Amino acid sequence: MTPDPERIRRSIEVEYWVIDGKGRLTEPGQLVDASPGAEREFVEPLLEIKTTPCETPTELRDELFDRVAAVLERADELGKGLVPLATPMAHDEIRELPCDRTRIQNRVVGENFQYVRHCAGTHIHVEQQPGRAIDQLNTLIALDPALALVNSSPFYRDQPLAAGARSKLYRWMAYDDVPHQGWLWTYVDDETQWNRRLERRYEEFVTAATDAGVARQAVEANFDPESAVWTPVQLREKFTTVEWRSPDSALPSQVVQLANRTATLVERLGEVEVRIEGDTGGLQDETIVLPEFDAVLEYVNDAVRDGLESDAVRSYLERMGFDVDAYEPISHDLDGQGPVDSETARQLRLEYAERLERDVQRSTPMYGD
Repeated sequence: MTPDPERIRRSIEVEYWVIDGKGRLTEPGQLVDASPGAEREFVEPLLEIKTTPCETPTELRDELFDRVAAVLERADELGKGLVPLATPMAHDEIRELPCDRTRIQNRVVGENFQYVRHCAGTHIHVEQQPGRAIDQLNTLIALDPALALVNSSPFYRDQPLAAGARSKLYRWMAYDDVPHQGWLWTYVDDETQWNRRLERRYEEFVTAATDAGVARQAVEANFDPESAVWTPVQLREKFTTVEWRSPDSALPSQVVQLANRTATLVERLGEVEVRIEGDTGGLQDETIVLPEFDAVLEYVNDAVRDGLESDAVRSYLERMGFDVDAYEPISHDLDGQGPVDSETARQLRLEYAERLERDVQRSTPMYGD
C-alpha cells in the first residue's frame, strides 16, 4: 500500500525576537502564558513557539498560526511584537538567562559562544518511520541546502555577513574550535554508526568541559549524548523524530510551507529506493538520488553565503523537489543595506513585526476581529 503523505507526523519549533513599541529588544514577559507551546529561550529577548506533532499539513498550519496569533494578541495588549529575523542585526547586547547548561557551554565554547546569542531559528521534526530512519536522516542531510529558502538576515552586529548570517555564525564561527559539535555531519550507514558518533562527540564535549574546569558530574547532570551536539540534522530518540535545525526564523507561512514540503519529501522514502552517488542529486519516479557528501557541502556553503542568488543552489533544490519560486527569503530583501545602525535596525524590526502580523491575519480570520 502506498503511504499517505499526509499521515507522517511533523512539528515545528520557531524562535522570534521580542520587541517593544519602539523596536527595542525586550523580554517576553507574559507572552509565555499566552499560548500552549510558548517558552523562554536561553537569551532574554527570544520567545520560542512550538507545535505538537501534527498528522496533516493543514493541522500543522492551523496549530502554528493559532498559537502565534494567541501570542500576538497578548503582545498587542502589552505593546510588544514578534520579529521573524534570524539575527537582531544591530550591535545590541544580548543577555543570557542564568542556567547551568549555558554556563557550561560558555566554558567549553569560550568567547565564540557570543555568536550563538544572536541567532533565532526554526527546528523541524519529522516522525521516524520504522526501518527508514537512516534513509530519513541521510535525506535531510542532503536537503540541508534548503535552508536558503528561508534565510532571513544577512547581518551580524550591524555588518553584512552572509545571506544566511545565522548559519555562518553557528557553523563557521561559534563552533570553530569544536567543529564536530556544530558542523553538518556526513551520511551514516546504520543507527549503530550514528550512536557511536554521538558517543564520541559526547566524550569530546565532556573532556573539553572538564579541561575548562567544569566538574564531570555537572556536565553529565546537564547533558547527554543527544543534547550535547548541535549538528544541524539529528536522530532524536527522545522524540522519535529526525530533526532539521538549519532554517532561520521566518514568517509563519514560509516556515509551515517548508516543514510540510520537507515532511512530504521524507515520507516518499517509504516507496522509493535511496541512492548516494554523483554530485547532482534529484528525484525520480522510483528513486531519490542523494549527492555525495562533499557535493552537498558545496551546495550548503553556497546556500549560506549567497542563498537563492546562487544558480547552483536553486537548480539543486528544484531537482530535489522544492518549488523555489514559492519562497521569498527576507535576506534578499535586505541585501545591499549595510551597515545597519541601531535606529535602522529598530525600524526594520518594527517593519518585519508588522509583516508577521499581516502574515498571520491572512491565515487566521479570527485574529484581530
